[in-house]
Amino acid sequence: MKTIKSHLASFSFLIPGLFLLFICSCKKESSKDLATVTVATMSNITKTTATSGGEVTSNGGAEVTARGVCWSTNANPTTADKKTNDGSGTGSFTSSITGLNAGGVYNVRAYAINSVGTAYSAQVTFNALSSVPVLTTTSLAAVTTTSATSGGNISDDGGAAVTARGVCWKTSSNPTIENNKTTDGTGAGAFSSSIAGLTANTTYYIRAYATNSIGTSYGDEILFKTYTGTVTDINTNIYSTVTIGSQVWMAENLKTTKYNDGTSVPLVAEQAKWNALTAPGFCWYNNDEATYKATYGALYNWYSLDAASNGGKNICPTGWHVPTEKEWEALETFLNGEVGAGGKLKEAGLVHWLSPNTGATNETGFTALPAGSRGSTYMGITNDANFWTSTEYNSGSSMNRFISCSNSNVHILFSGKQNGFSVRCLKN
Repeated sequence: MKTIKSHLASFSFLIPGLFLLFICSCKKESSKDLATVTVATMSNITKTTATSGGEVTSNGGAEVTARGVCWSTNANPTTADKKTNDGSGTGSFTSSITGLNAGGVYNVRAYAINSVGTAYSAQVTFNALSSVPVLTTTSLAAVTTTSATSGGNISDDGGAAVTARGVCWKTSSNPTIENNKTTDGTGAGAFSSSIAGLTANTTYYIRAYATNSIGTSYGDEILFKTYTGTVTDINTNIYSTVTIGSQVWMAENLKTTKYNDGTSVPLVAEQAKWNALTAPGFCWYNNDEATYKATYGALYNWYSLDAASNGGKNICPTGWHVPTEKEWEALETFLNGEVGAGGKLKEAGLVHWLSPNTGATNETGFTALPAGSRGSTYMGITNDANFWTSTEYNSGSSMNRFISCSNSNVHILFSGKQNGFSVRCLKN
């Protein structure tokens, strides 16, 4: 009996100790807490990316197994939103934020995860950058004495909605929206502009423009010249005309099939017959009138232009003639020589000319087009322009002008009379 009491006494002495051990164990477990984390200042902000990060200053008594930043356009983003994963443990870390929308307003918090849970820093807010729009100017078309058509293409709105777009112009370089302008809707993408109220035989500078909340930006500048008037040939084809110096030229290639007395110029499609010609003949490039006539005109051999070969007929409209070598020289002299003159005569842009269309400004309004030529075969469409003069070089060849996509010069050549070249008529 005494022994039992002794054991009970010993057990009762152990109970308080076990209780204390349990309390100490619970207190040790409950000392773990969420980590403490701060967020870094935003940097390297672009339209779609930014740099952030943070610092885990305390692990809360448990290992930090994941850390990074999370972001959203809503307040107080969590790891359920977009996030980075930038390692583990305490200390500083850097986070690369991607996939932003330009102009968007974003909230960012750093986070740190341990066994207790996920801790978040305070929130920072930033704007993904916006900028002025990016755009190009559309090449000129449908130029007349008082109007033209252009436009633009906005490839990037800069991250903010385009609220106005169009083209602006004036008679000197760098036009702005403070000058003459069109208003052609809103938003990104391509648009067309109709330009009116121009003065005949005048040089203009034009640029596309686009405006968003950041400001107004401009496309590339295009120079063009309005036409002097028109002239009609025997086939009722109507050609625009342009004044260059003291000369008035057709601004399009001749496309008549008749002399101005009404008799026909022979159409020669078969290549063997063309090669053997010592008499007048014309053709359409690649024998395809439907594709090439309206834009490039016809190709004529030299015999069709020469009065001695065609019975004294004139292929140009009444009051006009095929220019002589001297008249071409006068044009080149007015343009400060054949070096660089080709660029001043060529249609600008790559609508018809093959790249690079070196030096093309068309500041004269002549609008030389790459109609190619016909010799032993058809060649050079989109690459080069060839124009006859009425001046004979020798019994087998005559003077002509050659303009290429690859340089800005006018080349003075003599070529076989059987070749098919373009013709530009000059006013008497």
